[in-house]
Amino acid sequence: MPLDETPSGFDSPAVRTPSESAGATLPAGPGDGSPPAEDGSPPAPSAEGATSGRTTAAPPVSSTPTVRPTAPNGPAALRVGEPVREATDKRWCEDVTLAFHNTGQSAVRSGTVTFGTHVIGALGVDWATIESAERLPAPIGAGVRREKTWTVCVDAWRVPWGMHVETRDVSVQWR
Repeated sequence: MPLDETPSGFDSPAVRTPSESAGATLPAGPGDGSPPAEDGSPPAPSAEGATSGRTTAAPPVSSTPTVRPTAPNGPAALRVGEPVREATDKRWCEDVTLAFHNTGQSAVRSGTVTFGTHVIGALGVDWATIESAERLPAPIGAGVRREKTWTVCVDAWRVPWGMHVETRDVSVQWR
């Protein structure tokens, strides 16, 4: 067996550590290049912070490039809440608020919101439904919630005195 491969528990030959001067040698201690204590316990660390001369191999560096996430693979999935209506000072208009939640994996890039506004008579009779379209508040990113309020109006002549409007129907198309 070569001199530098002494089994543990046996006396080892004198070794030189990199931190020592070229002319000095010390007997090798248990792992740090310092002599063992007189009672046989491992040596105390030196105040100077001397190193043992042993090195630990660094983990290998991967030559494979780091993979970064690409664009999401799944489609957008937009959920639309119930319309929340609020009267305005004009009987032929009302403010309509919609909540959107994109539960898909891609952003909603564009789209259209179509409102179905009902003209309601004084006795509650539904006289007509008028459709109007607005742009969707896009983009709506994946996992994002957004809320938007529109003032939805019909022609004033369609809503005589005593009648009012109710926007009950909403449909949304997106891309």
